[in-house]
Amino acid sequence: MLLSINPKLPMRDKTITKDFYLNLLGFEQFGGDYPEYLMVEKDNIQIHFFEFKALDPKENYGQVYIRTDNIDPWYKLAVDKKINMPAAGHLKVKPWGQKEFALLDPDHNLLTFGQDVV
Repeated sequence: MLLSINPKLPMRDKTITKDFYLNLLGFEQFGGDYPEYLMVEKDNIQIHFFEFKALDPKENYGQVYIRTDNIDPWYKLAVDKKINMPAAGHLKVKPWGQKEFALLDPDHNLLTFGQDVV
């Protein structure tokens, strides 16, 4: 039986990544403090990061889709904190029945937040 999925994304600088996820998005660090690895969690999700100092953010295709049941406060947080969003990343109802928005972390990992539209 599969229990969960925890994406692993690249990061260039652990201090910057940690600050973004903990202080801007409200995640918490868990699982210890390792020099080249970071694990964060919020509610029922975890995201892991591995050090990749040579990463070119413009060539990073790391992506995570995060389902939520309260997308509006997340979008407001992203707008209020002026978090980088791709041009097509602003809140919109998509043809596949999801209300979505997307943001980019400091390494250009794309985080898409989605909520069912009923």
